[in-house]
Amino acid sequence: MGAVSSCCESCFRSRRSQQYEPLLLENEREAVADLLQYLENRTTTNFFQGSPLTALTTLSFSDNVDLQRSAALAFAEITEKEVRPVGRDTLDPILFLLSSQDTEVQRAASAALGNLAVNTDNKLLIVKLGGLEPLIRQMLSPNVEVQCNAVGCVTNLATHDDNKTKIAKSGALVPLTRLARSKDMRVQRNATGALLNMTHSDENRQQLVNAGAIPVLVSLLNSMDTDVQYYCTTALSNIAVDGANRKKLAQSESKLVTSLVALMDSPSLKVQCQAALALRNLASDEKYQLEIVKADGLTSLLRLLQSTYLPLILSSAACVRNVSIHPQNESPIIESGFLQPLINLLSFKDNEEVQCHAISTLRNLAASSEKNKTAIVKAGAVQSIKELVLEVPMNVQSEMTACVAVLALSDELKGQLLEMGICEVLIPLTNSPSSEVQGNSAAALGNLSSKDGRTASDDYSAFNDVWEKPDGGMHRYLYNFLTSVDATFQHIAVWTIVQLLESGDPQLISNIRLSGLLNPSIRQLALSRTPSATSSVGTPHSHRSQSQSYADTDTGEGQGEIQLLARRILEFVDGDVDGGLPRSVAGSHMAGSSVSSARDEELRRSVREAFSTGSHH
Repeated sequence: MGAVSSCCESCFRSRRSQQYEPLLLENEREAVADLLQYLENRTTTNFFQGSPLTALTTLSFSDNVDLQRSAALAFAEITEKEVRPVGRDTLDPILFLLSSQDTEVQRAASAALGNLAVNTDNKLLIVKLGGLEPLIRQMLSPNVEVQCNAVGCVTNLATHDDNKTKIAKSGALVPLTRLARSKDMRVQRNATGALLNMTHSDENRQQLVNAGAIPVLVSLLNSMDTDVQYYCTTALSNIAVDGANRKKLAQSESKLVTSLVALMDSPSLKVQCQAALALRNLASDEKYQLEIVKADGLTSLLRLLQSTYLPLILSSAACVRNVSIHPQNESPIIESGFLQPLINLLSFKDNEEVQCHAISTLRNLAASSEKNKTAIVKAGAVQSIKELVLEVPMNVQSEMTACVAVLALSDELKGQLLEMGICEVLIPLTNSPSSEVQGNSAAALGNLSSKDGRTASDDYSAFNDVWEKPDGGMHRYLYNFLTSVDATFQHIAVWTIVQLLESGDPQLISNIRLSGLLNPSIRQLALSRTPSATSSVGTPHSHRSQSQSYADTDTGEGQGEIQLLARRILEFVDGDVDGGLPRSVAGSHMAGSSVSSARDEELRRSVREAFSTGSHH
């Protein structure tokens, strides 16, 4: 806009004697003289009120096109230098100029309006005064400069939430979508920027999809312009938040994933970041989880995960977490070298979200395969969890304890986990302020205490070591859960005690039999027929289905299970012991014995499923 001032002044001066004198009305002549004077003192003049605004208004509403041009150019230059909240008396003349048939007037007036639309108050007032209609007309202009300024103004207006729906309903989206394909890069940038601004609400996203924006945005991912790539990638990322839109994308845009994977290698960090976020949103669906791996997306995601730029780390970690939901992706992710970088991110104290994504991904990778569980433990995940879990934020604690619960399902790994001293950090967490952390920690302890095929060489000494410490040890934790008002917690406690008694470890059995703390509560549960309250927190789970074991204990059947397990414990405590099992039920009611009851098998299976095939967070 640097040449505007000379243009304004030459417009006045060069033609004043030749053309203006016989054509100008008296008030117009005065306005020209006033404005020239104000322009000479522009640094100290407020053009948005009083005499300067009156002079501009007079010229704006003139029938003389030359004067309109001068007014429009003056408004453009003034607003380029200074933007402030303005009133109707400023906007009315500009909006009048916007409706001119003259291309030069249109161009300058739309530039002035776009400048003013940077201010929040002005954004609302421009739309309220009917500014959208003339702007839409100008978007349809054959003149590229006019198109560019009009679209730029709409882009600014669309940054205010109160305007978005009005713009969507105004008919602006179809011309915006068309102009996104403009050969002029400035128009393309402004149009795609405006489309992006319209993607922040469900309703407007739907309007955009209906206006045919999806194929345009996808095709422009291959643009040579970084800004256009960024706007389109971000817009598609927002559109992909909706399941119905992901379905449309899957049906019509076969090259979308390939384009986004390529953009993760863009020279622009912000484009890389948005590409990973777009893939993250797409990876809410199974089809895309598989397609990202098939398109070699893991190579780029691993590189981004190891960058030093937080937004890149965060976006790639979020994407890998979603990709890891699919069981078929677990091994490819591990084989691509993700384990160590993910474990390194567990200690990423600058950002809790990164820690959550990293540990949740490790939990997902452990869900389906013994081999993967072993690889995760071997890579040092449990050691890192043990060192960090008592210090990290509560959300991360919840994910970490859930991960341990999944790893503890492996009979082969239980001994290693116990030797690492994992119980020492799980026990304090059973008293966490978070019921989710409590439940996950207790379920991890329960899984460590349980074994499908027990042998004489099984070592349960780790539970004896933590029977009274830390924080009251297993003893106090089991008492707290037995006496909880939450039936889920009661269920975990009685089930875990059964597993400990089943171990055949003489010291453990003695600790439980002689406990004056546990036995009164166990007797009460064995006799109780009143269902307890249950929390909304289930046992820890990974990502496959919605099955949970303890979450159903608010039903009569669930309470019945607690009562049944409590009675089994009493048979240990009160009955004669034969080979570590109560004589009355030896060989019949414990899952570790040679013949297990159908009821016990069903219980054990439900617990296993809860930890290996639960829903993903």
